[in-house]
Amino acid sequence: MQDIRFKPERSQYVYTFGGAEPALRITPGTVLRLWSEDAFNFALRSTSDLPDRLDMRYVNPQTGPFYVEGAEPGDTLALHIVDLTPARGFGASTTIPFFGGLTGTDRTALLQEALPSATWIYEVDSARQTVGFQSRFGDLEIALPIECMLGTVGVAPAAGEVRTSLVPERFGGNMDTPEMKVGTTAYLGVNVEGAMFSIGDGHYRQGEGEACGTAVEGAMDSVIIVELIKGSAPAWPRLETDDHWMVVGSSRPMEDSWRIAQVEMVDWLGEMFGLHRMDAYQLLTQIALAPIANVVDANYSVVVKVRKSLLPSSEAFDGMHRRLREAAAEAR
Repeated sequence: MQDIRFKPERSQYVYTFGGAEPALRITPGTVLRLWSEDAFNFALRSTSDLPDRLDMRYVNPQTGPFYVEGAEPGDTLALHIVDLTPARGFGASTTIPFFGGLTGTDRTALLQEALPSATWIYEVDSARQTVGFQSRFGDLEIALPIECMLGTVGVAPAAGEVRTSLVPERFGGNMDTPEMKVGTTAYLGVNVEGAMFSIGDGHYRQGEGEACGTAVEGAMDSVIIVELIKGSAPAWPRLETDDHWMVVGSSRPMEDSWRIAQVEMVDWLGEMFGLHRMDAYQLLTQIALAPIANVVDANYSVVVKVRKSLLPSSEAFDGMHRRLREAAAEAR
């Protein structure tokens, strides 16, 4: 098993999925120990640094892309998150004029004043494993548990497309789901030779929906095991933990994101349990959970998840998640 440590130089950051040369070529089974910059590209370091001054060409920097030997279109890339650790002593969050879930935007045009451009700094307490909320317009302080996740995980899109790292779609990308956490295996359909996957947009914590448009954004140390499954490419990103199977749909309007994930989960249940599509649809209607991942990105993302304990014992992708969990115990 290869074990590779990679921290990109600033000149090596990428801001798209597709269109970039590989940072490294790796083989399936590789353990990657990666560092990624925060979504603001380290531009917001205090409450006096304001987000309306950001250069939007250089936000959401990605670490990668990585060329996986043997990966071909139609294959499935399996990425297992072994560990996520804050790589900096603080994280930052913001409100940005005409951006977020509870304001008028360029797409939802309203006759109202813009939200203020403001920055919140969350200090990391590593010993207590908390980040500190401090109100900007009052005196409240709260220590919140660190719950690290990766906002962005994706492969190069199909058909030669180059997509900004701000968008989620069927190739993954900026899905911003708290389910992309330690212990999760992400399954992504390969669209180009080598898969060309990247990760980034570390969050020290985030509520479902990411309502104001930014989480507690921070640089991240990530440990990820990369595996390849020949064939069986899912149409949309699938996730697996010890307790749940999940699908992420990303589109606008939000109900279409939900529909995408529902249809993909209907098909996945059919594959695993040999169900007729109408039986899978009926079953899913009674057992599905549907947390909102984000309501702020270029596309909105909705997760549809099913609790494994409600269903007969089964293993997706021939037990890949179980094998990766075993490998993760050795990789820590």
